[in-house]
Amino acid sequence: MLCSRFLRPQHEQKHGRVYMSLEGMFERLLSKYDVSLQWALRHRVFIMVSSAVILVITAWQFTVIPKGFLPEIDSSTLQGYTRAAQGISFDSMKDHQEAINKILKDDPNRAGFFSTVGLVGGGGNSGFLFIHLKLPSNRPEIPSQTMLALDRKYGDVPVVGAALRAMTPLFAHHPDITEVMQEMRMKLGKIPGIMVFLRNPPPIQIGGDVTESPYQLTLQSPDTEELYRVATDFEQRMQGLSTVQDVTSDLQIANPQVDVKIDRDKASALGVTAEQVEDALYTAYGQRQVSTIYAPNDEFWVIEELEDKYQRDPTALSMLYVRSSTGNLIPLNAVASLSTSLGPLTVNHLGQLPSVTISFNLRPGGAIGQAVDQINDLTRFLPPTISTQYQGTAQAFQSSLTGLGILLLIAILVIYIVLGILYESFIHPLTILSGLPSAAFGALLTLQIFHYSLDLYGFVGVIMLIGIVKKNAIMMVDFAIAREREGHTTAAKAVYEGCLVRFRPIMMTTMAALMGTLPIAIGSGGDASSRRPLGVAVCGGLVFSQLVTLYLTPVFYTYMDTFQSWMERRFGRIMGIAKPRLADSSASAD
Repeated sequence: MLCSRFLRPQHEQKHGRVYMSLEGMFERLLSKYDVSLQWALRHRVFIMVSSAVILVITAWQFTVIPKGFLPEIDSSTLQGYTRAAQGISFDSMKDHQEAINKILKDDPNRAGFFSTVGLVGGGGNSGFLFIHLKLPSNRPEIPSQTMLALDRKYGDVPVVGAALRAMTPLFAHHPDITEVMQEMRMKLGKIPGIMVFLRNPPPIQIGGDVTESPYQLTLQSPDTEELYRVATDFEQRMQGLSTVQDVTSDLQIANPQVDVKIDRDKASALGVTAEQVEDALYTAYGQRQVSTIYAPNDEFWVIEELEDKYQRDPTALSMLYVRSSTGNLIPLNAVASLSTSLGPLTVNHLGQLPSVTISFNLRPGGAIGQAVDQINDLTRFLPPTISTQYQGTAQAFQSSLTGLGILLLIAILVIYIVLGILYESFIHPLTILSGLPSAAFGALLTLQIFHYSLDLYGFVGVIMLIGIVKKNAIMMVDFAIAREREGHTTAAKAVYEGCLVRFRPIMMTTMAALMGTLPIAIGSGGDASSRRPLGVAVCGGLVFSQLVTLYLTPVFYTYMDTFQSWMERRFGRIMGIAKPRLADSSASAD
């Protein structure tokens, strides 16, 4: 209905200069494509060998490209976990946390932050930070790394150095969250006595324990001594890997402690039980609530404990008295011996076995796939009694490698089945799918050129390419099959005509898809970096596959048509429908 209202006969339409100039450009492009297509049909072997090389390189690219999982987004928030020496006092831990707070207050990228001591689930030597950053457009600009490198190299040259310093502000940019996090790491890493682990909260939290870093590897063994020894050595070796940083573990077994060994014979003689000793220790050092003070709008617990000066001195234990069953006060050192040692701050289990969880983060530009490969190389040297398994995001990444590959194969299989039903042929769907390797090659190559890993969004872009790219071949093959069924031409000439007639709609649909995806590839904003791999993969795959499929599909069609004719003659036409033809398919378009 809309066409009947708006479209006019060709001789009645009038166009302006812009339309005529664009139409002239298209006619010249079509003429050049006509000449190059005839050359491709005369050199079919070269085209097929080139496509085979592209297929091999594409398979190789899938194995070597860095693989990621969920891309990082700039949500202007950071989480931080702090850890000090085991056995540190609360007052000392508070002083260390205040030193961190002072640096954060002076950071120009900070909008606000929250800081606390005593992480839930951890020990008294840990803390937590929640940092709210300014929006990317409000952060102070920093010079580009390229200009800084040039200034360090040529800054001493009088004229060149002055020119570089004058040009540096022109190439400044607002830092993203990764750059802000690295800068904060350098500042906070200078505080003695405490370690700070910063992490960018993932868009989706996938399982795992609450650890200082987002990726986790758990070691397990029934032999606790061997587990602790191997885990300590393994953590040190992981710190030397080139793809990870912020390597730490939940193994804390060097906490200073005082061992109270009760002499049960003396205690029994003096009327003191082990329960009474424990009760006296809890009253002195625990959180015993002895009363509640009720106010009009609140209530306050009364906690009984020793004065601070006695809590800090382990020798003060000998000054404690235990009330016996007879009512007498018995000195603690009369019924127990006191000694100092080192013990575990926390004892962790996964399932029924003791475990040590090592958490790590990725270096800027690193991919989780590369880190997992390097860590797997280290796990090969572990004793057979030590078992390993990834947790949280790292575990989900390993599962996704297999799942996404199967998803890609299923998508191709479904398309093949649908096309086979549509054309009633086993052969021509292969012709339509022949351009998919070139699309994947272009997508992976573009990701590598722009230093992106093949993460979940990039893989979605590759799957999108399957649907976008195959329409080029469908337009050509559909026209060629229709022409052949008319019985007036050969396969080579039919596909040649199809390429020229369908060249305009092919270019139109490809440019529409390219222009629709380009804003994602070059977009800016807080979350643009997470979506950019999808846009880059689709744009790169479209550009390269467009160049390849315009020549590969017609050449592949002539070979498949010859193969189908041979199969029909050999097996009674069970591989495809019979169609009238004047002559055998040839390589020439004449």
